[in-house]
This record gives sequence, C-alpha cells and structure tokens, in this order.
Amino acid sequence: MVSVVIVNWNTKDKLRACLTSLQVQTQPPAQIFVVDNASSDGSADMVKTDFPSVTLLAESTNHGYAKGNNLGLNLAISEFILTLNPDTELPTDNLEKATRSLSSHPECGALSIKFIGPEGETQASVRGFPTILGIIGQLTQLDRKFPESPLANYSLPNFNYEKSQLAPQPMGTYLLFRRSILSKFTDPAQPFDEEFPIFFNEVDLLHRMHQAGYACWYDADLSIFHHHGASTKQRRKSMIWESHISLIRYFKKHLRGISRIALPLIAVASIAAAFVRAKGYHAGFRPQHHNL
Repeated sequence: MVSVVIVNWNTKDKLRACLTSLQVQTQPPAQIFVVDNASSDGSADMVKTDFPSVTLLAESTNHGYAKGNNLGLNLAISEFILTLNPDTELPTDNLEKATRSLSSHPECGALSIKFIGPEGETQASVRGFPTILGIIGQLTQLDRKFPESPLANYSLPNFNYEKSQLAPQPMGTYLLFRRSILSKFTDPAQPFDEEFPIFFNEVDLLHRMHQAGYACWYDADLSIFHHHGASTKQRRKSMIWESHISLIRYFKKHLRGISRIALPLIAVASIAAAFVRAKGYHAGFRPQHHNL
C-alpha cells in the first residue's frame, strides 16, 4: 500500500535505524527506495549488505533532495507515497495508522505528523506558505510579538501541535502523499521541481497542491523520532545560502501581479540575511561540484 522514498547523504547509522523501523511495521511498505547521493561514509554498501530487500539507487553524483526524490518516485507504484528523511525512526504501527488517517480525509492529498526530537521535545514543523509580510515578520522577529497578525502567517508561532488539523506546508521530513491526488496537478513520477534542489521543493509542491484545491492534514496522534538536519548540518554555510537563494526562487515562481515589484527588495534582504547568518558568501548548492 505504501512506497517509501529516502534520499540519503552521509547518514549511514541514522539510515540503518530508519530502515530497521520500516521493516518491522505492522503494515510493511510495498516498496522501499534509498537514493544515495554519492555518500562517502559507506551508506550504500550498508544498504546492500544489511537490507537486500531495499531498492538502492547508488548515485555517482549528489543530485540534491528534489531530484533524488524524483529518481525514487519514478519507480514507485503504490497509491500512498511516503517521502522520508533518513534521520527518522517510525513506531511499528505508523504506516498502518498514517494511511488510515489520510484515507479518512478525502479533501487532503498529503499528511504529516508530530516530530519528536532527541530530548523528547515536539519540534516546530509546520509553516504557512511564504508571503512578503510573513518573511518580514520572521526576519525582524515581529512574528513573535504579533503571532496573530500577517507578520506571523509564515512562521505560524501559535500552531497547536497537539491538535489534528489542516496544515499549509509541513516540513518534508515526513510527507505521505496520495498518488491519485498528485496526478491531478503534476506528474506523480516527478512531482518535485528540481529548480529547488535542497530547500523549498516541498513548499512549492504543497503550494501547487493547494492551488489545485487539495489540503494537507496534520495528525497530532501520530509521531516519529527525528534527529533534524543530519545531512544539511554537515555543510552549514552552503545550506544557509541555499535556503535564502531558494526563497528568492520561490517568490519569483509564485508571486503574481503587482506583488512582483517587491522581488528586488526580497532578493536584497534575503542575500543580506544569508551573508550575516553564514558570516560570509557562499554559492549555495552545486550538484556538479559535489558540495552539499
């Protein structure tokens, strides 16, 4: 019933724990794909040796997250498709309950759940779709002072993670999709826009799903363990820059009408923020240079 796609880069031990949790599910996945983006830590060999039933796509180039997912999804055949990060571990009944939950919400094309961190904390994992005011609120931290205002419509500081509800765009760490819904607005074999190689690809996909009239459901009764950022932390400076560059790309793609006159200001503010956060310049993600 479920095809699982995991894009991996140098997280061998966490990937092993993730795959182990998938193999003991009460409702085992029909397919598990690991797309290894040219890891140097032996991840691919570990999958071959320890998980022979898993389909491994051992790539010689680091394609990034969006293309990595597309490579796996191109082979997936199930109605339910789970894109999953390798730094997660699932309770044994997760897939059974998650598919049942999504099936009970026909207006929804995707589902996310609660993320529990290493200290037992519930991680903030749901945001609104980016808006100009929302980004300003986040950059200035005015979203915390005015959590019910448009300045907080991106960061959603008051989102209640203990309540099951519609959620605009949860993190791509765990997203369960319905193929039949994806097929209504995109190619389910290649749904991710590869112009967003690392960041904002799931935001873009969920935004297109929203425009097609389908929502995303957040189920507070289901949870996974999540280490958070196991791959991106390895290249912090480049990932900071890539996140800001991808935000600019997102606005260029989705802003319409008179709002587009704000694009130069958005670009300048995003680049300045990246320079400050990263303490210098970086070109961001470049697949051909293997510099994730």
